[in-house]
Amino acid sequence: MGAIRQCSRSACRNSAVATLTYVYADSTAVLGPLATYAEPHCYDLCEQHADTLTVPRGWEVLRLAMPATPPGPGPDDLLALANAVREAAALPAAPDPAQGRRAAHPALEAPAQAEGTRRGHLRVLREPS
Repeated sequence: MGAIRQCSRSACRNSAVATLTYVYADSTAVLGPLATYAEPHCYDLCEQHADTLTVPRGWEVLRLAMPATPPGPGPDDLLALANAVREAAALPAAPDPAQGRRAAHPALEAPAQAEGTRRGHLRVLREPS
């Protein structure tokens, strides 16, 4: 797990709780929960800076619902962890490197499709049930 992300505002050392994205074509600023990944053209904001956000005159602010508490691990997370452990246990033992042969590398697989849809630099995630 990576380090806790800090607020993007200069001289602010607070932890980020929201992500701000500008949609220039629509003159809209979108403020929502902290994004799963740090995106290059998004700004992570602490609670204070998210609450006091102002935008240029004529722009619209779209504030998405912020969760009251961070979500804990769900049953899907635990099931994925259990499956990963089973798969690791089922792998054959690696050959002894002292034999002078190189180990065969498994074929590369495409990454698992992330839940949600990605369009351009924005990512839309479904609400957890």
